[in-house]
Amino acid sequence: MRNELFDVIEGGSLREEPLKFAIGDTVDVHCRIQEGNKERIQIFSGVVIARRGTGISESFTVRRIVAGEGVERIFPLHTPKIAKLEVKRHARVRRAKLYYLRDRVGKATRLTERRPKKGEAET
Repeated sequence: MRNELFDVIEGGSLREEPLKFAIGDTVDVHCRIQEGNKERIQIFSGVVIARRGTGISESFTVRRIVAGEGVERIFPLHTPKIAKLEVKRHARVRRAKLYYLRDRVGKATRLTERRPKKGEAET
């Protein structure tokens, strides 16, 4: 149902090689931070708890615990501010949104690790 004009406009802004990750994965998001005229990379590590949208408006939410407090950050998928995304662990989850992790504390926030299927390359 999308208009072809939208597809042409969005095509120039989309990422050439899409980021490959799934819900429940523990990731390191390398963000470009501009400070004055200098640029540096800051790493945000956490669990992907949600992914939403399509095309240029697609985004994902990463949650981590800092000093006993939960911190969530929403990243646009196709932004040039993301330098790199590293997947550290794959978790086995049975739902698309992991918002229930917000209510859990300590060891209850752990997710079981997903083993690669037969024929699937381990990353």
